[in-house]
Amino acid sequence: MGSNTIAIIGTGAWGTALASLASRNGHDLRFWSRRGSQSLEDVVQGTQMVVSAISMSGVQSVVTQLQQVVTPGTIIVTATKGLDPATSLTPSQIWQAAFPNNPVVVLSGPNLSKEIQQGLPAATVVACQDMTAAEAVQAVFSSPQFRVYTNADPLGVELGGTLKNVMAIASGTCDGLQLGTNAKAALLTRGLAEIIRIGTWWGAKTETFYGLSGLGDLLATCNSSLSRNYQVGYGLAQGKTLSAVLAQLEGTAEGVNTTQVLMRLAQQQKIEVPISVEVDRLLKGEITAVAAVEALMLRNARPE
Repeated sequence: MGSNTIAIIGTGAWGTALASLASRNGHDLRFWSRRGSQSLEDVVQGTQMVVSAISMSGVQSVVTQLQQVVTPGTIIVTATKGLDPATSLTPSQIWQAAFPNNPVVVLSGPNLSKEIQQGLPAATVVACQDMTAAEAVQAVFSSPQFRVYTNADPLGVELGGTLKNVMAIASGTCDGLQLGTNAKAALLTRGLAEIIRIGTWWGAKTETFYGLSGLGDLLATCNSSLSRNYQVGYGLAQGKTLSAVLAQLEGTAEGVNTTQVLMRLAQQQKIEVPISVEVDRLLKGEITAVAAVEALMLRNARPE
């Protein structure tokens, strides 16, 4: 594959990490951030690939601005993990609705950006129903330190990366309370079951959630203090307020907003999400971290 001109939208830790991978493979990069001097339209104009690594709150605005700029055939890569609070749509669904003639590729996996920037080995998934587009993105980011797999279930790949952020808050709470390895193992196992329950209702494939973007991302995010969502749960377990915890974060903890959207969907569709329910109550300050654990442990006995 030859050199491409690629627009990186978002210059936070994740966008910078992805840019470094593409740069090492000889691609020509352009950058845009809301604090930069260049216009979004000028940065994107004439590129063969657009990589969106912005927070969920900025997706709709960026999509609207690019409506008349992105040409048919340009590959759009979304690396955002979240749900739109107004529509409950995933980032790729927002991009695809606006650009029906463009392949939209989801990039997601157990990818802590600081480790990638340090050159530590990692793997990820690029998913699209257009395998040619997925393979093009695979070639852009693959390296001896970064293994990229393709997948034909973009919704499942995207939901795995999004929903595990809710479980990461629960995991941080578990560690913050020093509940031990047994409790953590139980939490992650039941958390994965909850993610699969939601994801399959949404239309994703069950097997996708056992891959890198599901189980893999769950393990990475729920076991690392580098995860912002994990830090939220850990801070709440220490008795800090949510606002105080968020003020100390370097970036956005998407799991906070995702929990709110998820609860609305779960209530509408009557999907059982006991862990997410307690995370939501904890984030709202309705219960303490200890009370959240007790509520989960005292649920009625049932088959696994």
